Amino acid sequence: MPGIRETRRLPYSAQQMFDLVADVARYPEFLPWVIATRVRSNSETEMVADMVVGFKAIRESFTSRVSKTRPQEIDVHYLDGPLSDLDNVWTFRAVDDHSCEIDFVVDFTFKNRLFERIAGQYFDKAFRKMVEAFEKRAAALYGSSSSSAQSVA
Repeated sequence: MPGIRETRRLPYSAQQMFDLVADVARYPEFLPWVIATRVRSNSETEMVADMVVGFKAIRESFTSRVSKTRPQEIDVHYLDGPLSDLDNVWTFRAVDDHSCEIDFVVDFTFKNRLFERIAGQYFDKAFRKMVEAFEKRAAALYGSSSSSAQSVA
């Protein structure tokens, strides 16, 4: 199963970053390859949403159940689509009132092994581009800070 983990320290509060990641309806505005989203249900602790992703002529849709524990964690549970499995967890830890550390883990398995091998070759680059898109969105929403984002080893 291809997967990746990234930990970043950002100059935004854990609550701000939680709100940004939990706002699935706005993903098409800033996330690469996300064409459309539809939130089927949404409460303080759980959301069910559909997402359409595409690259060139390929388009796929999938459905996920999102468990939310404000402001510490967002856990995405794959329900239906082209994958056989998807695990995606965001963890937000306050460093102080104005910064946080984000830990993002994603693992997936395609139903089609050929697609999985192909995707695995590009997954790291695509993942990094998506993380960057979330950081740019945070700067657009909350303002940039003199301290920049840092990878945490």
